[in-house]
Amino acid sequence: MTQPPSQPPEPGGFGAPQQPPAQGGFGAPPPPAQPPQPGPGHPQQPGPYGQPGPYGQPPQPGPYGQPQQAGPYGQPSPAAPYGQPPQAGPYGQPPQPGYGYPPQYPGTPGGTPQPGGGGPFRGKPWVIVAAAVAGLLVVGGTVYAVTGHGGGGEKPVAHRSADPKASGSADPVDPGDGSGDGGADPDDLNEGRKPGEAKVLWYKSAPDAPASGADAPGMWITRKTAVKAAYKQLFGYRVADGDPAWTPIAFPQKICAVTPVQSAGGKVVVASMNGTSDRAKCNQLQEVDLDTGRKGWTATVADGGLFDSALSIELTVSGKTLMVGRSQSGTAYDLASGHKLYDKKEYGASCFPSGFAGGTNRLVEVASCGAGGGNQHDEISELDPATGHVRWTRPVKKGWSVQRTYSVDPLVVYMTNEDKKAWNISTLDAKGAFRSEVKVDEKFAPQCGWALLARDLQGCQGVAVDANTLYLPTDKNSGANEIVAISLADGKAKWRVKSPTDEAMYPVETEGGKLVAYVRPSYDSGGQVVSVPTTGSAHTATRLLQNPQHTAGIEDGFYDGAVAWVDGRFYLSSTRLTGSDDAKEKLMMAFGN
Repeated sequence: MTQPPSQPPEPGGFGAPQQPPAQGGFGAPPPPAQPPQPGPGHPQQPGPYGQPGPYGQPPQPGPYGQPQQAGPYGQPSPAAPYGQPPQAGPYGQPPQPGYGYPPQYPGTPGGTPQPGGGGPFRGKPWVIVAAAVAGLLVVGGTVYAVTGHGGGGEKPVAHRSADPKASGSADPVDPGDGSGDGGADPDDLNEGRKPGEAKVLWYKSAPDAPASGADAPGMWITRKTAVKAAYKQLFGYRVADGDPAWTPIAFPQKICAVTPVQSAGGKVVVASMNGTSDRAKCNQLQEVDLDTGRKGWTATVADGGLFDSALSIELTVSGKTLMVGRSQSGTAYDLASGHKLYDKKEYGASCFPSGFAGGTNRLVEVASCGAGGGNQHDEISELDPATGHVRWTRPVKKGWSVQRTYSVDPLVVYMTNEDKKAWNISTLDAKGAFRSEVKVDEKFAPQCGWALLARDLQGCQGVAVDANTLYLPTDKNSGANEIVAISLADGKAKWRVKSPTDEAMYPVETEGGKLVAYVRPSYDSGGQVVSVPTTGSAHTATRLLQNPQHTAGIEDGFYDGAVAWVDGRFYLSSTRLTGSDDAKEKLMMAFGN
């Protein structure tokens, strides 16, 4: 490992630390009107074990403060630097030296999307170390922050087993124009396809966007339809050929929030602004059936109390319930009818709900308590989605902030501590009790978006979780990275798998006892989708899909892309439009055999 450099990274660059979030538990500060240009690259590796992080601070204990554990091979865990005893963690339990130290970090998770292309897992800062955390070293649970300049950037890519019989030209691909009506096909993207390479099933160009850019949130895939939001429209395409599945839905104003996942019945809810002024609210809800494009119920989200407007909201699906989160409260709706179910408001000692995360039968609430006082802290609660009844509440010690949920069932949370320049990834059991925290000597780099007023607890991709394991991608300045499988029982690494190419690899999902991952394209090879067995002793990446080499530039050019692997097809879409007139932006692309 290298020694920490003498100078911090330049601000605003890719991999540079982000500004700390606004006080009061409302997430990160709003992004600028025009995102900054990417900078010089990733941070360098941290210094040797046992050295303190920058800023002259010693490493701090983990947020859960579990009892002291022994070091490797029965040796005692290292004592805190400078001869100081470790401090208690966020839950006020006894401190834990050695493995109890949390990672150190110089920034906060999330950040402003970077313009100018770069494809999936490249447009936003990485939540743990790549950009949200300039550089970290976990030593038995401790992460020491370092600063430095990195060279170049890494590219995530996905592979899938190619068809060995495929060769030559296939049917021309219709690029569309984002309006769902196809359009002229100036290029046949399947012409020159090599044996073993997948087909470009279809691709779509984005609609016009303002020069300042526009959001293109969400991507939902059913067995029949691929649906994508972009600026003021919602598009539906047939998964097999990309033909319009239904007439695009136009919204009077720009789309500002969507449900990240579809309901069990194939429905989503889209929120749009109620005007164009600086005081416009993100409060117009519209339910949509993904397969038919039928518009269902509508609703207007009311403001909460003082400093609790619907300027920015988050939408969370939990079973049959839609939770609309504001910065200091939430309102639940029946997902089938749109009828209001209940409100979640201030409770206890000035505790304001500030974020929600949903799963099939779980609804998790994060609250900010005692703002400005001596007992300021976060609390995590599980709610009954149908009634809002609190099943359990877990206080977090002062100074620690819950930023993301990597999974809701099991519940895996990512937390930061600004004062200690530290982060922590921990798992809670079904009753809210601490189960484990990550204790891996590594820098990790999932992709997490920007949280404006309400916390975007479920705004991360490039990370996967199953019943017993957390899968995180390591961060590399350049070249191949690894995916580390981490036990949720003890927080230790179970196994690792290296990217099969010189490009970075990122988890997509788990299915059928296998981890599906995306490997970034390179200048001379398309992306791949691969699978890795999650059980047994052999954890080798097997290619499921090999994307064409001659479309690697198009694949790589998707700005801040979202990815999905459904029924043997790989989908790629932009989540932010730059509004550039220099070239027609791409909206969505599909690959398959």
